Amino acid sequence: MKPREIKPGVYSVGAIDWDRRLFDSLVPLPDGTSYNSYLIKGSKKTALIDTVDPTMSDVLINNLSELEVKSVDYVVANHAEQDHSGAIPRVLEKYPEAKVVCTPKCKGILIDLLMIPEAKFVTVNDKETISLGDRTLEFIHAPWVHWPETMLTYLREDKILFPCDFFGSHLATTDLYVSDEGQVYEAAKRYYAEIMMPFRTSIQKNLEKVKDYTIDIIAPSHGPIHDRPEFILECYRSWAFDKPKNIVVLPYISMHGSTRKMVEYFVGALAQRNVTVKQFDLTVTDIGKLAMALVDAATVVIGTPTILAGPHPNVAYAAILANALRPNLKFVSIIGSYSWGGKAVEQLAGMIPNLKVEILESVLCKGFPKEANFEALDSLAATIAEKHKEHNLVS
Repeated sequence: MKPREIKPGVYSVGAIDWDRRLFDSLVPLPDGTSYNSYLIKGSKKTALIDTVDPTMSDVLINNLSELEVKSVDYVVANHAEQDHSGAIPRVLEKYPEAKVVCTPKCKGILIDLLMIPEAKFVTVNDKETISLGDRTLEFIHAPWVHWPETMLTYLREDKILFPCDFFGSHLATTDLYVSDEGQVYEAAKRYYAEIMMPFRTSIQKNLEKVKDYTIDIIAPSHGPIHDRPEFILECYRSWAFDKPKNIVVLPYISMHGSTRKMVEYFVGALAQRNVTVKQFDLTVTDIGKLAMALVDAATVVIGTPTILAGPHPNVAYAAILANALRPNLKFVSIIGSYSWGGKAVEQLAGMIPNLKVEILESVLCKGFPKEANFEALDSLAATIAEKHKEHNLVS
């Protein structure tokens, strides 16, 4: 994508990655992504806000050449992760006079990751500014959004916030600005669930921090630009601050049909009690969809057969994922089947130490579920429905 002007002297110069389908060798990208970089031409100095993934370095360099950029004074590194910082060495080759502006912690990480010489850095404190002549950059430290070195950059005169990963979305689109809020909501929620949710308390603090700024445009480093910033700000307030909803997320595996039969019955029992259920067969589930469901859920019920005396490996993975994402859950339970014994419940419970939840009684059946097992599932469904009411999760 060629450079495009956001405001006079402010340009989008990044790259769209239409075909990427996996991020960090883990996160599915059903809609590709973008690596947004922004050029700001002041009356005296020029700044580049973030760069691009190393695989897209040529796109960035070509865009700067097309704008006939003769010099870059500052390369602002809001975040050290390589999808934003990886092209810094190429930029410094082309513009050797440039200095890398970042937090002190970011400096150390960039030296480790990219071997940039220490003399190339200018570190900035929270709320510190740099003048470009007729424009001023203000740097807002935002640790743990989502790495410890993160900062945001605010262009005062134009009221543009460059938050890097904050408020971003993995979405490849030719639209410079958000044009389809439904599509962007889905992509941004997936992004929040997979990347930001483990740092919910830090997100809360930094939402409070940016509310004192007048912001006309939010220009993240993934996805389209928000020219109606209240849309994404309100989304983040809801995801970070709202209490869980009357929702049960039910990830499961069934090898020979026993656990599946329990899941089918249990979903019906919950639905009869007006509890919303989001069911995920872990043999085919997009983990991004599972992560998104965890944003709003009050309860997770894990369904697993017993294999080699423990939970199915895919179920164990889902438990580890939930533990890493730290959703704002209130309750967890386990249902499933076994043939001769095992430690599936104990092992799964040990995989979720980060979740501050009440563990409800499990329902395990020997072989195919029988009448007593269905009665136990009815009892568990009733317990969950009552727990949700007690916590005012039912409207």
